[in-house]
Parts: sequence; structure tokens; C-alpha cells
Amino acid sequence: MGLRGLTTMAAITLLTFAALPAQGSVKAGIEAWQRGDAAKAIMIWRDLAEKGDSDAAFNLGQAYRLGRGVAADSAQAKKWFEVAAKAGHVDAQVSLGLLLFDSGSRREGLAWLGRAAERGEARALLVVGTALFNGDDLQQDAVKGYAYVSRAAAQGLPPAKETLTEMDKVLPLAQRQRGVAMAQEAARAGKPEAKAPTKTAAKPKVDAPATVKAEATVVASARGVWRIQLGAFSSKANAQSLFAKLQGKLGGAQAYYVPVGAMTRLQAGPFESRATASAACAQLKPQPCFAVEAR
Repeated sequence: MGLRGLTTMAAITLLTFAALPAQGSVKAGIEAWQRGDAAKAIMIWRDLAEKGDSDAAFNLGQAYRLGRGVAADSAQAKKWFEVAAKAGHVDAQVSLGLLLFDSGSRREGLAWLGRAAERGEARALLVVGTALFNGDDLQQDAVKGYAYVSRAAAQGLPPAKETLTEMDKVLPLAQRQRGVAMAQEAARAGKPEAKAPTKTAAKPKVDAPATVKAEATVVASARGVWRIQLGAFSSKANAQSLFAKLQGKLGGAQAYYVPVGAMTRLQAGPFESRATASAACAQLKPQPCFAVEAR
């Protein structure tokens, strides 16, 4: 029943930066980064991270992972991701989990991904769900795995949709129906369908999605079901500040502030299609963002 011969975790790794705390210091770091002055951004973020700012710690971890403004250093990336993850930063929990998985520390990686999956994070749900489905180094539960991946797919994550298609080919209809019911119940309850497992899981093998061509014009539509996600923030005020900065480039899109535990995700939309949403992201570069399907 396993999904074998698929590609690496890189297919679901999405580059994001947390930004814009109310006092604006992390915002200054983001602006420096976008101007190409990575060294200044690092200086700002390091000072704040050492004082306990989880957004700054996450950004510093990303810089070390990329090797931009500092020498690439996976140990330092892990250190700062962990600082932010322990403070409840959901994107840091995912980044730390994926980093650990790729370095061979699968048990520790799954523990962090499990925390993010409990908060409904799509990438974490995909990783844990695929491991459950395959029974890779943990007790196999194909129905629960299908439910996890269903929830990730419902958030618009392309590799999750592709993985779900592969699962549909091998899982009997009755079990798929149970998985869907489990996922729907979790969605109604406002939480994931079950706690993530804590046993070791092999790295999921997920096909990388095809690149989506951006449409030339970005226009928000009241009938659309697509949004773009612009980041996760430690306070709603930070998200509001970023939206105010970007609003003029979003073709009339409105802001959505989605609570995820102690964090707030900033989304904008709606858009008619994934391509339109992707086009909106393209117009915002270098601001990190990606398309998601509204639930």
C-alpha cells in the first residue's frame, strides 16, 4: 500500500519569513533583506532573537539555512528554528522538523512536525499522514494517514493533492470514506483529526508539483476560493501592518487573519483560480507568499 518511488521533502518546503512586529524592528530587517543588505538584516534579527523575539529567531534560522548574510550553517539554523519553535512559532516548528528529517534525525523531526500537525499546518499534516499511510517505522494506520493528507490537500498544498491521488489508487473506497469523515469531523471541531504520532517515520516521498504559470492580470473576485498566504505572525497587529503595506498591489483583495494557536496567518483574496493567486504572489516579489485554497 506504500507510496514508493516518489521524490524528496524539498517538494513541500516553502520559504517564508515572519515579519513586522508592532515596534517595526523586524520590519526593518525584512526591508534590509529585500534591499539586498542581508548583513544588516542579520544584525537586526540577531539582536531581537537573543532577546526572545520568535519572529526574529525564525528569520535568523532561515538566513543560516540559505547561507545569505552569513555562512550556511545547518547547526545554527537548527538552533534558531528551535528557539522560535519552542515559543510556539508554527512555521519554525515545520522548518525545524523538515531540517531534522533531511539530516536523518527522523524521530526528533517527527516530534516537531507532530506539534505543527496538531495545529493544522498543511506541510506537517502531509509528512505525518504519508508516514502513517505507509507504516514507515511506526504502526500503519492508512485511514488516519488519508485523513491527515486530505486536510493538507484541502488547504491547497499541491504535493498533498498529488499524494491523495496516489492514495486513492490503492485504498479501498470504504476506508477512504472513513478518512474523509475523520478529516471533516476534525475541521468542524477546529482541530486536526488526531494527534500526530511520536514514533519514528521515514521521510515521505512526494512528487514535486508542476509550476503554475501566472496570469498577466491579478484581480480579486468575490466568487473565488483561492487566497495567497503572506506569512505567520506572533500578533495580529504585525499581520495588519504587512497587509497595509502590500494592499495597493493586490487588485482589491481583502485581508483574512487566520488564527493558528498563538499565531496569526495573513491571507489575502479571494481569487478565481490558483493561477490568479500565483500571479498575485509574483507581483509581490520579493515578499514570500504562496497560493492556498480557502476552506
